[in-house]
Amino acid sequence: MEQITGAEALMRSLQNEGVKTIFGYPGGAIMPVFDALYDYTRGDNKVFNHILVRHEQAAAHAAEGFSRVSGEVGVCLVTSGPGVTNTLTGVADAMIDSTPIIVIAGQVGVSALGTDAFQEVDLVGLAQPISKWSYQIRRPEDIAWAVSRAFYIARTGRPGPVVLDFPKSAQVDKCEWQPAKVTSVRSYEPYPKIQDDHVAAAAELINKAERPLALVGHGVELGGAQNELLEFLE
Repeated sequence: MEQITGAEALMRSLQNEGVKTIFGYPGGAIMPVFDALYDYTRGDNKVFNHILVRHEQAAAHAAEGFSRVSGEVGVCLVTSGPGVTNTLTGVADAMIDSTPIIVIAGQVGVSALGTDAFQEVDLVGLAQPISKWSYQIRRPEDIAWAVSRAFYIARTGRPGPVVLDFPKSAQVDKCEWQPAKVTSVRSYEPYPKIQDDHVAAAAELINKAERPLALVGHGVELGGAQNELLEFLE
């Protein structure tokens, strides 16, 4: 079985998810990933188009804008500490606006976690309230699974952001490459069963309304329900 670095495994995992565009700003804790990315952005074997921003917040917002325009999951790469905390406004905005993005951030090595190391922050804890899923990848063997799970969660149900915390040690350590494809997550129900009695009660209220007002949101666009909305309003 082929042995590759965690950074290379990340590149292959993103390629498997159909990623073509990445927004990023490099830094020390994510540099092994950017080194691997170099070979994927040049020459005949070019896979990704990397957009170098001037601030990490711009990377998150650019990923949001890309996702809204393209309908694909936006991806951004940033470094640890202030690098990733700069993205959190974009993460919170993506959560509120149901925009699927993946933020992949560098982190201090696993052996330095919890030691107040340079530019170490509890990213998983910070991102948990404002994302659909936040996870720390501590082993290169977990990269393919974590990336596939991240894209599955970001895309399905009500779309939203996922944050992956990627310690530098997991980027440089090696593993056997085994692709992964996540199609379900225990305890995660992206499409809850519709309760017919609730729908009937809502329809009754609407039908009895003397001056009904429709407040239409982004969910109509996400669900492709434009024609249904027009039919309902007419």
